[in-house]
Amino acid sequence: MDIEEKKAAIEAILFAAGREVKVNEIMSSLEIGEEEAITILNSLASDFNEKKSGLKIIRMDDSYQMATKTDYHQYIYPIIDKRNKPNLSNAALETLAIIAYNPKITRAQIEEIRGVNSDGAIYKLLEYELIENAGKLNAPGKPVTYKTTNEFLKKFGYSSLAELPELPKYKLDENEQIVLDEFEDPAEAPMPAEGVEGELKQEEN
Repeated sequence: MDIEEKKAAIEAILFAAGREVKVNEIMSSLEIGEEEAITILNSLASDFNEKKSGLKIIRMDDSYQMATKTDYHQYIYPIIDKRNKPNLSNAALETLAIIAYNPKITRAQIEEIRGVNSDGAIYKLLEYELIENAGKLNAPGKPVTYKTTNEFLKKFGYSSLAELPELPKYKLDENEQIVLDEFEDPAEAPMPAEGVEGELKQEEN
């Protein structure tokens, strides 16, 4: 199988799967190494970007998925999705930003940063599958921790959390967590840009 055949096979896999496909799944299916799989995937993604297509290949950590380009979402929603587009309040966006920059953070820590109860915001983010349970903290009461999902990466146009904007005003500790006492004002918690994919918009809190 030459490179073009492998590329076509991977394109078929991504189309048929309709979900995120891990690199190791592609390696197993085509019986190729990781470096070759990633090279072909990146080449395929470039092909979609260069041609006038309604599709694109997006990367999320160690997975790839075929998706529609943002420019054509307005034509897609009336056909396949009659639901209202997700709306996130300012409170939910603040909470989402805090979790994005602090993976495995607890509700109490989020509320310490924001200064207000965040139950509603966390529930909404879980409902939209932008965050998920990241396990329990090894501390009294075993509080649940939260982290962002691949759905968050897709909605905001990131391939990984490493692409989040830097935080020049805040200090990170040795575990890459924001030091809570460095915040001058809880309201100044960093926020990601509004949904690059155009699917999220702010509403009044």
